[in-house]
Amino acid sequence: MLLYNVTTIIEDNSADRWLQWMQEIHIPQVMQTGLFVSNRLLKVVDSPNEGVTYCAQYIAENMDNYLAYQDKFAPALLAEVNENFKNQQVSFTSLMEYIA
Repeated sequence: MLLYNVTTIIEDNSADRWLQWMQEIHIPQVMQTGLFVSNRLLKVVDSPNEGVTYCAQYIAENMDNYLAYQDKFAPALLAEVNENFKNQQVSFTSLMEYIA
C-alpha cells in the first residue's frame, strides 16, 4: 500500500474557496479514477508558513495504480488546480510506503 500525499499552502484569502473546491470537485475527481482506495484531507495546525497548509492524502493499493494515475490523470487535474488557483497556492507531493 502506498500513501500519495499532496501538501498545499494556500493564501488566507483563498483558503475557504480552495477547501470547498477540494471537497466538492477535486477529491471526487481523483477518486473517480478508481486508482485509489481511500482518501483524507488534513489541515496542518502548526505550519510555519504564511497562509493555510493542507495535506490531501490518497491510498493506492500498489505502484501500478499510482503510476497509472500519474500518467493518465495527474496532468489534467493539476492543470485544473493551476487554472482555479493560479498564484494563490504552492503544492508539493510525496509518496510513502506503508511499513506496518
